[in-house]
Amino acid sequence: MKEGRKETMMTRITSVSFVAVALAVFKPFGLDTWQWQAYIHLLAIWTIGVAVCIIADLILKYIVRMPRSFKKGIGYIIRRNLYFQLINTPLVSLAICLYRHFVINEYVAGNQLSVINYIETLLIIAFCSFTIGLYWRFKFRSKYLAVELEEMRLLNEQLKKITASAPQPSNETKAPDTITLSGNTNDTIELNIANLQYIEAVGNYVKVCYMRDGEVHTDMLRATSKQMEDDLKAYPMIVRCHRAFLVNLAQVEQIISNSHAMQLIMKHTNDAIPVSRSNMQGVKEALS
Repeated sequence: MKEGRKETMMTRITSVSFVAVALAVFKPFGLDTWQWQAYIHLLAIWTIGVAVCIIADLILKYIVRMPRSFKKGIGYIIRRNLYFQLINTPLVSLAICLYRHFVINEYVAGNQLSVINYIETLLIIAFCSFTIGLYWRFKFRSKYLAVELEEMRLLNEQLKKITASAPQPSNETKAPDTITLSGNTNDTIELNIANLQYIEAVGNYVKVCYMRDGEVHTDMLRATSKQMEDDLKAYPMIVRCHRAFLVNLAQVEQIISNSHAMQLIMKHTNDAIPVSRSNMQGVKEALS
């Protein structure tokens, strides 16, 4: 069993066990009318809870298309857990109501399947889910923050190794150090490729930020970022980090994680360039 699946399973078992302990303490559904028999029913409810958790995880993975992943950041994990609770809590409540109807109702009246009993069960399970959810959120948030901090440290170390050299062409024929960028008009921008900071899409234009004579310059071209990306594809250090940004990784001062998102802090300008989730892997591959 993979480590991630094992951890997920242990998390679900612990959560369901917490709910079973809460039911053992408060004894709803007429469980207080039994002695040792009540624990048999609690064991059955615990088994139902674990089974429904597995079903909810499968729904989340294959229908909602949200597989468990440590690589997508804290925001994704928290959002996935929220979706899990929204799917799992009604399903567990329904399963327990069916158990009450077909098993407990035979011995304790008032457990028949009804809207009132479903709402009662839903409120109890929702309260337990909310409580245990807070615990897991704080626990795993600390863990994922530590993972992200370690990843940022490794990426910054890799960044230091490569920023000393200018972008090099990826093909066998060396691309020129100086390039002329042109758009849909007669306007052009000539610059040394090593001095390019980033290119930002602004409406029907692109803003080209670059260094010249030790100063930061920004010029506008009527073009698309896709056109710029095609013109610069010979330079592997110039990558798309966001749908609106192309960035020269050789001009990145630092990589940070802010509000669950990666940002690139540029040299000279100190501009914070966002890295979207869809482009994060490409940035990491360029750095490695």
